[in-house]
Amino acid sequence: MSGDEKKIIVDDDWKAEARREKEDLSKDTEQQPPMPEASFAELLNIFVMQAMAGLGMMPGAGGEQFPPNMEVAKHFIDLLQVLEDKTKNNLEEEEQKLLSQVLYDLRMRYVQQASGGAPPPGVAGVAPPMS
Repeated sequence: MSGDEKKIIVDDDWKAEARREKEDLSKDTEQQPPMPEASFAELLNIFVMQAMAGLGMMPGAGGEQFPPNMEVAKHFIDLLQVLEDKTKNNLEEEEQKLLSQVLYDLRMRYVQQASGGAPPPGVAGVAPPMS
């Protein structure tokens, strides 16, 4: 063997570790909850969560509180308004009620946050998704 050639050594410990990691990864993916069914309520939920994050109402992954970003909150509230405008007369009654309710709740929370005041009466939380 000349000095320019390199010998590749693959030990069994490395193979066993790679196999364990692959098994652990497959277990992790099996334990994830199934994705929710695609629905109008789920679509609303995406926008609502982003608006709530902008209002400083959503904790981070480690539980830390993020400061409000009113520009982001307003953007997602405005997107919900666009959705309401574009779907006018095309939603089921329950879907329209849900959209109207979350828009109202988010607007009230936005005003509350912008003014630094207490929550308006009757605005306890954002409406839950339809079942």
